[in-house]
Amino acid sequence: MGLNVIMMGPPGAGKGTQAGRFATDRGLPKISTGDILREAIKEKNPTALDAKARMDRGELVDDDTMIAIVADRLARPDVRDGFVLDGFPRTVAQAQALDELVKRLEVGPLIVVDVAVPEHELVRRLAGRRICSVCGTNAGPSDVDACAACGGELVQRIDDDQGVVLERLRVYQQSTKPVLEYYSERPTFRVVNGAQAPERVAVELNAMIDDAAAARR
Repeated sequence: MGLNVIMMGPPGAGKGTQAGRFATDRGLPKISTGDILREAIKEKNPTALDAKARMDRGELVDDDTMIAIVADRLARPDVRDGFVLDGFPRTVAQAQALDELVKRLEVGPLIVVDVAVPEHELVRRLAGRRICSVCGTNAGPSDVDACAACGGELVQRIDDDQGVVLERLRVYQQSTKPVLEYYSERPTFRVVNGAQAPERVAVELNAMIDDAAAARR
């Protein structure tokens, strides 16, 4: 039975960083819909280009597109021992489709972790966040101008403009919060305080996932 984790949380909560760290520590693939879309955009895929335009406006990509992207990724052999999903599902329809997908693939139950951070802290984080223009690494607020991973230039994301940030948080509250309600009654659902230092979040997150994995047996 694989260790299948969904990392939830609003924009700026640090779920991507925590998902990447956990995936590396456990030897699991991190599946980020953002990364998949960026690859498709480089290939000039029309669907991906339309999806990027929506994300740049702070909107969510339509359910059918996201479900198809994730279904294709989960069909690959490297997810046999589990996976860490970052950025999916973002609507109840996506969550329901994912339930059907994992049932069909027989990969085992889902463990869902919500990285919770107060809204005022999210706005502060996002307004100062920068990413690498070359590899897409999230550098967070920093005085450094070059990416630590590849040396590329650090720039502000288009969707981290303050006006777009507020719209992204509004969309999250409207569309993604119901997903947490969808999962909240499951014995494998956990909430971690994401307002702590990243190292502390990682420690608590690991313990919660191990606890949830035991609860599903």
